[in-house]
Amino acid sequence: MQKNIHDEITSRRTFAIISHPDAGKTTITEKLLYFGGAIRDAGTVKGKKSGKFATSDWMEIEKQRGISVTSSVLQFDYDGKRVNILDTPGHEDFSEDTYRTLMAVDAAVMMVDSAKGIEPQTIKLFKVCKMRGIPIFTFINKMDRQGKEPLELMEELEEVLEIQSYAMNWPIGMGKEFLGIYDRFNKRVELARPEGNERFLPIDGEGELAVEHSMTETSYYKQALEDVMLLNEAGNDFDEERIAHGELTPVFFGSALTNFGVQTFLETFLQFAPPPQPRKTRDGEDIDPESELFSGFIFKIQANMNPAHRDRIAFVRIVSGEFERGMSVNVPRLSKTFKLTQTTQFLADDRETVDEAVAGDIIGLYDTGNYQIGDTVVGGKGSFEFDALPQFTPELFVRVAAKNVMKSKQFHKGILQLVQEGAIQYYKTLHTEEVILGAVGQLQFEVFEHRMKAEYHVDVQMEIMGSKVARWIENEEDVKESMAGQRALLVKDRHDRKVFLFENEFAMRWFHDKFPDIRLYNLL
Repeated sequence: MQKNIHDEITSRRTFAIISHPDAGKTTITEKLLYFGGAIRDAGTVKGKKSGKFATSDWMEIEKQRGISVTSSVLQFDYDGKRVNILDTPGHEDFSEDTYRTLMAVDAAVMMVDSAKGIEPQTIKLFKVCKMRGIPIFTFINKMDRQGKEPLELMEELEEVLEIQSYAMNWPIGMGKEFLGIYDRFNKRVELARPEGNERFLPIDGEGELAVEHSMTETSYYKQALEDVMLLNEAGNDFDEERIAHGELTPVFFGSALTNFGVQTFLETFLQFAPPPQPRKTRDGEDIDPESELFSGFIFKIQANMNPAHRDRIAFVRIVSGEFERGMSVNVPRLSKTFKLTQTTQFLADDRETVDEAVAGDIIGLYDTGNYQIGDTVVGGKGSFEFDALPQFTPELFVRVAAKNVMKSKQFHKGILQLVQEGAIQYYKTLHTEEVILGAVGQLQFEVFEHRMKAEYHVDVQMEIMGSKVARWIENEEDVKESMAGQRALLVKDRHDRKVFLFENEFAMRWFHDKFPDIRLYNLL
């Protein structure tokens, strides 16, 4: 590499964008790519009539439904920084994929719809970020539409999410009367509809516009000025250290759709978002990003990113050291060594071979079925493993079979690959070996059905079993098949562990009372 390894690693910024569906996450992702020069056209994301879709929504079902159901990895350079964005699924049925993705980032950008405020999925994802103590930057979107009052949104942020906030800028009006933002941090006003090239106007020492402008006569400007004075006197102080620990969220107002305030946000975010951070091993040791030893972990596996090639990619977050194509790595779970010759970096479905990468980067390894989600890859003679990634306990279940028995080979291959991606979970009955799938949400089954047909050319029939309470067993050796019944189905998961699928909580309590020695547990 031309730069030294320290400069390379500290220039990395790896983050995820989290939000409730339809808060504008995919739109802002596209605008960030536009500023990074990664795409030339930052048009309307869901312009179905024009056939344009965001670069990050590449799967056919996403295009049809206008949602993100997989985590894309997008990379670009901006202002001396190498930016890795992990664009997470917005739909709550895919929260498990999002949860794992959040294990691979150093910061998060939280999108909030100014009209709707803090929504349920935002709360869930925020809690994961808070649990990890990662910095959270908030972008309050859609200021070009009528929404809640800015002070009300700030109050909601603090009360609902229990995090303190600092407004980096403040809106002047909203909706059709959205005139711009008062940029507290850069001490300037950014105009929503500039005349000529005058996009930024300076603020004087008194906190007012330093130049004459018709805006100063409006009630919107006067109200914004009053609000800013209130924030200066009674609001939280800007504190870089508290931002770094996820205790204070910087808040930006803007409009991703009209591309207003996005560049200002990007520049400030890159200034305060952290470079790659250490990660703990299962033995509690911190692995420093600048360690010479190459290491990383697989947080996602995606089959058929290019259906023509039937490929399968394992996404690796590099934790430490430097990757070079052709290097050999250990996978401690398998006690095996692999040579990494086929590797890739991403711009959604546009990929290119990568020869070098460093801590903080995301690379894709072509996988023939060796890797699993959560696997550690480590160079040299390293043999440690990073902390396990979370797995959710599914709540909905279906029995599934191929409509055409002649296609059972493709059916089992498709299921195996899609299960390894982690979106659905696989179970089978003990003797008849019927296939049962579990998922966190109904949409996962719809995507499974769609992908089986589109990618493996298999029509499936699904029999809905409804919601069940799944519990694994600590002392499997004490379980007898006679303990199972209609209300407590005994199955095996894909790791051959026994699992009870109880009809409901009442059935589980009845089982516990009858067999108190059987120790049950659930996943997350």
